[in-house]
Amino acid sequence: MTTESVPTQWTLQMLLDLFEAQPDGENKFTVPSGLATADERQVVEGTQVLAAAIVAAAKRFPEKSIRSVHAVFARAVMVGPPIELDIDVVSEGRSTASAVITASQGGKRCITITVLADVPSGDVIRHHLPIADVIGPEGANVSEMPMTGRELRLVDVLDVNSPDEVGPPEIHAWLHYDPVPQRDDLAKALVAYFTGHLGISTTMRAHEGIGTAQAHLTVSTAPMTIAVSFHEPVKWNGWLLYSHESTQVGAGMSYVRGTVHTQEGELIASFSQDGLIRPLRTTDTGIAAHSRL
Repeated sequence: MTTESVPTQWTLQMLLDLFEAQPDGENKFTVPSGLATADERQVVEGTQVLAAAIVAAAKRFPEKSIRSVHAVFARAVMVGPPIELDIDVVSEGRSTASAVITASQGGKRCITITVLADVPSGDVIRHHLPIADVIGPEGANVSEMPMTGRELRLVDVLDVNSPDEVGPPEIHAWLHYDPVPQRDDLAKALVAYFTGHLGISTTMRAHEGIGTAQAHLTVSTAPMTIAVSFHEPVKWNGWLLYSHESTQVGAGMSYVRGTVHTQEGELIASFSQDGLIRPLRTTDTGIAAHSRL
């Protein structure tokens, strides 16, 4: 008889369940932090908490639509204990509402998310940035992602983590979910979740000899802020194209901006990320590598 644990096979439904914030008092919600990944890294992805905050805000303002979120990831959230979401309502009117959501764990504040919600109106004017002129998902390179119900394909990139993948500081990624959530809040949460995955890789791509495969080993990396604006209506079937562009890196921080288009060319979200890229400290290393931000 063996006592070895079998790695959990992640599914899209398991991910959506982690977004499902549950009421826990007035303006309070809780969400699970999830399970440890196969590489034993114990830090919860910041965009997972951001996605849960979107769902919590939508439940707090049920008559409105979440239009933008801005998160600051100040402290790592660890796998295991639940995450507490406290909503500080700044304003709540007939057309708009705003709030600051604090994500805490074990009594410590870890992440703050500023949320804007409103009641969408008819167009006065409308335009959007066209989708990037890149190869479609059928010709892009398959990138293995350990989640049933999610498929990722990269344009002109084979290994997004490799220090040998050198090119312009941009990455175009086709992403497919099955099934696509029908609830507006879960759909937006899912769109926001992937905005933090490839930003630092996008920045590193322009610099030979450095890649995210070195993260937490020889270089310290972490998304520090993420902002997402949703462009109504946020609906899609099939593939999404996440286009990333790193416009600056230096002094230990990078900036990436991006867009999310449907395969038909509709722009449904824009995002930005401030990412930390610094040498790994060789002193004061009391925090285990797998627990670092």
